[in-house]
Amino acid sequence: MWFEIQGLPAVSIASSEFAEAAEAQRKMLGMEGARYVLVDHPIQDATDDEMRGKARAVLEAVIAALTG
Repeated sequence: MWFEIQGLPAVSIASSEFAEAAEAQRKMLGMEGARYVLVDHPIQDATDDEMRGKARAVLEAVIAALTG
């Protein structure tokens, strides 16, 4: 959020488990335009290879959020 307030393109990335919390935070902070991308949950016990796969799966969405 700090980057967005500074006028710098930013996108938050969170686990899909926190979708409702991300939306609530965005609204509570009055930043309905703030962008975020959700990765498949869970992540805490994912292996390095699984995390790389999760990152690859959302890469295009992150780029679109930053450039859109």
